[in-house]
Amino acid sequence: MQAKSSLDFDVKDLSLAANGLLRIEWAAREMPVIDFIRRRFQKEKPLAGVRVSACLHVTTETANLALALVDGGAQLALCASNPLSTQDDVAAALVSEHKIPVFAVRGADTETYYRHIQATLAQRPQITLDDGADLVSTVHKERRELLPDVLAGTEETTTGVIRLQAMAQDGALAYPIIAVNEADTKHLFDNRYGTGQSTIDGITRATNVLWAGKTVVVAGYGWCGRGVAMRAHGLGAQVVVAEVKPVRALEAAMDGFRVMPMAEAARLGDIFITVTGDLNVISKHHFEVMKDGAILANSGHFNVELNIAALEEMAEGKRQIRPHVVEYRFKDGRRLFLLAEGRLINLAAAEGHPASVMDMSFANQALCVEYIARRPERLPPAVHPVPTEIDQEVARLKLRSMNINIDELTAEQRKYLESWEAGTE
Repeated sequence: MQAKSSLDFDVKDLSLAANGLLRIEWAAREMPVIDFIRRRFQKEKPLAGVRVSACLHVTTETANLALALVDGGAQLALCASNPLSTQDDVAAALVSEHKIPVFAVRGADTETYYRHIQATLAQRPQITLDDGADLVSTVHKERRELLPDVLAGTEETTTGVIRLQAMAQDGALAYPIIAVNEADTKHLFDNRYGTGQSTIDGITRATNVLWAGKTVVVAGYGWCGRGVAMRAHGLGAQVVVAEVKPVRALEAAMDGFRVMPMAEAARLGDIFITVTGDLNVISKHHFEVMKDGAILANSGHFNVELNIAALEEMAEGKRQIRPHVVEYRFKDGRRLFLLAEGRLINLAAAEGHPASVMDMSFANQALCVEYIARRPERLPPAVHPVPTEIDQEVARLKLRSMNINIDELTAEQRKYLESWEAGTE
């Protein structure tokens, strides 16, 4: 870790910056919407002087969002939203070449992780960007003196939105949050196609497993679970879905997947993937009946979906058998394999979502930050949807970048849709 007086930061090694720059440039090729926004921001400076503190996965895609915000005039400070998601060369490049205060080191312990959040808050932010709500919760629990300065924030992921909605329901949320995760151009693409592909990628890199013929158990059939199930099926796996919500379970069944309680699925699975955002989704009574060699992975935001404490207690011994793979041995001879400490497998063992899908997610972030900065009045403290015009603009820009044109309603058609008088003739 390094620091210098002219720029406060904490990254692993500034000598990694050159490689990080190349990787940021490579990701930018697949992020044309952010490029459209960045070029407009360079001219208009809609964020001039606005203090923005961001707690996000420090990846090549996030770097391109950061550069757009800075080009828009923002005073940005950035920290990591997960101890194993930081790409150290990217963090170094943002500090060394772009002079952005970054506090992110891959593998940081819990104390360092929260120290980095506090460092990001030192500038007294006016806007917060969060992925998982750790930054927002830190402000509310430990730094309440900062609240009067905060205009609003944004939240990137499902888990964070769930936490923030709980805060709002309890009357604890003191400033407004725009739920970027709920935008159609975010969750329909990032959560489904991004999580689907990157989760399979992370497990494959960690294990080199053949998916064809395996029984894959997916816990949760939200948009992330749909994507994981779709991609596993496409590789030849037999997919079982465990779900607690009746409508989602019904949808999984009609999508062609077997649906059953986890207690039953635990006996069948070769690979288990949790994407629920909840606690102890796979626990002791599940581990007890799993077959020898079962692989356990999580693609939810926090490392709580797999009950690792129970696994540690039950196992007779453990060893690191591959990078990101720990083998737990039981008295009966069975072995279970835990991937990436139960943290986000797609970021811990791979590179996260492809840049092309993050292009839309981070376009929503950039435009929502602009929306907050330019509003004449503050939004009320609550979890707010992304304005429809922003969602539609992101979709239009993405289609434009893909050279896809679509129809527009004629005046006659628009009038018909807005009228109630016309009926059966």
